Amino acid sequence: MAEAADFPGTSPSPARRWFRRTATLLAGAPLLAGLLQVPVSPSAHAAGTGATTGTATATGSVGTSSAAGAHTSAANARKASTGTKATPTGSRTVDVSLDTLTPSAPRDGDTVVVSGKVTNEGRQAITDAHVGLRVGSALGGRTDIDSAAKRTGYQPGLDGSEVGGKYVEKFSRLAPGVPYDFSISVPVSALHLSMDGVYQLGVTLTGQTAAQPYPQVLGIERTFLPWQDGAADTKTKTTYLWPLISTTHLTSRTRSDEEQTPLFKDESLAKELQTGGRLQQLLTLGSQLDVAWVIDPDLLVSVDAMTTSYDVEGPDGTTVAGKNQAVAKQWLNQLHKAVKGKKVVALPFADPDLASLAHNGRAVKGSLGHLKEATEVGAQAVEDILNVKPSSDFAWPAEGAVDPSVVDVATSAGAHSVIARSDSLRETGGLLYTPNAARPIGGGTTAVVADARLSTAFRGDMTGAEDSTLATQEFLAQSLMITLQDPDKQRSIVVAPQRMPTASQAQTMARALAALDDKRWSQPQSLTAAAKAEPDPNATTQVPSAGSYPSSLRKQELPRSAFEEVQNTQGKLDRFKQILSEPDRVITPFGRAIDREMSTSWRGRPTDAQNFRKGVQGYLTSLIQQVKLINKSDVKLSGRSATIPVTVQNNLVQGVDHLVLRLTSTNPTRLKVGDGLYEEQPVRITGGGHTQSVKFTTTANANGPVTVYAQLYTEDNEPYGAPVRFDVNVTEFTATVMLVIGGGVLLLVLAGFRMYTQRKRAARRQAEAGPDGGPDGDSDATPDTSPGTDPGSADPEQPSDPTPDTAAESTEPSHTGERVDR
Repeated sequence: MAEAADFPGTSPSPARRWFRRTATLLAGAPLLAGLLQVPVSPSAHAAGTGATTGTATATGSVGTSSAAGAHTSAANARKASTGTKATPTGSRTVDVSLDTLTPSAPRDGDTVVVSGKVTNEGRQAITDAHVGLRVGSALGGRTDIDSAAKRTGYQPGLDGSEVGGKYVEKFSRLAPGVPYDFSISVPVSALHLSMDGVYQLGVTLTGQTAAQPYPQVLGIERTFLPWQDGAADTKTKTTYLWPLISTTHLTSRTRSDEEQTPLFKDESLAKELQTGGRLQQLLTLGSQLDVAWVIDPDLLVSVDAMTTSYDVEGPDGTTVAGKNQAVAKQWLNQLHKAVKGKKVVALPFADPDLASLAHNGRAVKGSLGHLKEATEVGAQAVEDILNVKPSSDFAWPAEGAVDPSVVDVATSAGAHSVIARSDSLRETGGLLYTPNAARPIGGGTTAVVADARLSTAFRGDMTGAEDSTLATQEFLAQSLMITLQDPDKQRSIVVAPQRMPTASQAQTMARALAALDDKRWSQPQSLTAAAKAEPDPNATTQVPSAGSYPSSLRKQELPRSAFEEVQNTQGKLDRFKQILSEPDRVITPFGRAIDREMSTSWRGRPTDAQNFRKGVQGYLTSLIQQVKLINKSDVKLSGRSATIPVTVQNNLVQGVDHLVLRLTSTNPTRLKVGDGLYEEQPVRITGGGHTQSVKFTTTANANGPVTVYAQLYTEDNEPYGAPVRFDVNVTEFTATVMLVIGGGVLLLVLAGFRMYTQRKRAARRQAEAGPDGGPDGDSDATPDTSPGTDPGSADPEQPSDPTPDTAAESTEPSHTGERVDR
């Protein structure tokens, strides 16, 4: 800003004098800082303030930039700070992109090659420009690395002197907005790296403009050069977790065939397994490194399911046959070879969210039982699929954030080691070095505390060459600085990166680990060995309180309502499996689906998580409804007793048993079912797609309608399905019955009347014949007998008796096929 001129003949005002003095002080501050900068002695490695806690201010606290997964690389942070609408000026005029630096950790005799791009972001052309390298003095500690990574403009003295000479690339002119490539090769000897340590390496663009026609630094990018020419006397033992974890891909639905063909929600897993995919890259890169494999068994089960027939949900709700069996087989075969003879850590099935369980699910009865089952099932799945005996002794809370409740839940399923992070379990003892990862925290539990700086080094977008290069160099710098903090004290360090690294992040991680493979200052070790390392007596063992748990992580947790839905689904499953002849066909797919409902992968995706839970419960409900009562129309009951049939339908593909059908009368005074209010009968349908009709005996005591309910129950007296209601209309004597009875009575009356008249006629005839039997009293009159009557019979047949009209029945046996009347 130009200062306003004073009026001629007057002295400057007090305000103007103050302004000039302030501007002069501000302009001289960088120069003064440069004059005060002095080389750091070797002993300063141990005294670096950044080493005292092992938790860098650059990585922040858990739940801020690093722990919440919003880590931004040093280059992005610096460029974000200059992202204003004003035209860049000064040392921010040119954007310097550092795309490659090889070798990442040079030795004596190597040639360092630095390449990238420079882009003039100003409005004027830059002339007489050149790109050069500047090597600062050795940094004194881990905090110095953090501070250098955060600086943005060029600062004389702090950014070192230019190597110069022939180790520059010149540009006669840089037009605005046009990127120009550069590449500089310089022997290590020209860099004057005296002692082992971490050096700041600056790449600067020096040039001039028409407005400022003198050489000046117009752009700078900083990185770090770890220098350890020979092998360190005492090397740091480094455990790098290499996670094979994915999101949920399998649904709870299966085909009704014998193999229960699985259904995937999409083909996204196949894309991760294909060449160039995230999981393919992780597997290929990890197989070339000495890393600690940490595997979610759900991923193995899902890939294994893809190796045979499988279905995929279509966008319109239909299903299509999956076609990536070959991809799945190839990936599994490659994984078999990669883990052969290696230590493998199996997470609980589907990687359950331990913090969500601790904070929201613990109060829901039965929730912790899922964690124990998931741990046992997960270990068995890894052993069955990979033919290796995994360790299930480690629990890994999200972002390594812990509090007492998280630790309690993490160890409730049998784990004895909890993978925490140093920005959660902070050092408070003023240590001048980074302590061992293993910390006893009571109750026989060990906290394996991963280093926060190293664990968050590869967050953010690593697709750009510059971000990847800067992240690699900073990781190596922090790793070497741990060894230099106390060269005589061997440390055991654990690195726990993000759970699901992208393909570009995995490539960057592998590049950094490959630089450690020569074992100059670091050597690999297994996670089990890291957990058993001798704890540092001065390291913190105090688990932070619940109040210190990051609020940003709490916002991502599954709510209590999610665990209530989980238990509701579990309750339905428990009742459903009791009636099945083959319960394993539903226990296995739904049990694993319930585990997936609690996965850590749902963090930040509440809508997807809720939709998955609803899908599982909806499908289970639809299966339960396949066993039901068929609706029944109203019944008319004639007479005092009758049998009422009720039909049970089974549309499942397996038989059902252990069900009871209860028929209940709402008015037993009018209509009794069985011996009283209700009657129960067992239900057993041996095959799927069949029905069974169950008959109940009823007794009517009065006319009128009675409502009756039919309800299925499990053997433990829990209602199953919806009841069926119908009315029974009791009519003890109907019009038809009365007509039949009336006709019978009339026939009886007529028969009696006929008999009466016949007897009366016979009596009159006898009276007319007289006492001697003749009509006139003549004793020798011929008797009145009917033809065919035996004259000597003592009991003559009455004249009114009809002659039989059927022949005497034969007593001979009937012939074959002959109809015999009985």
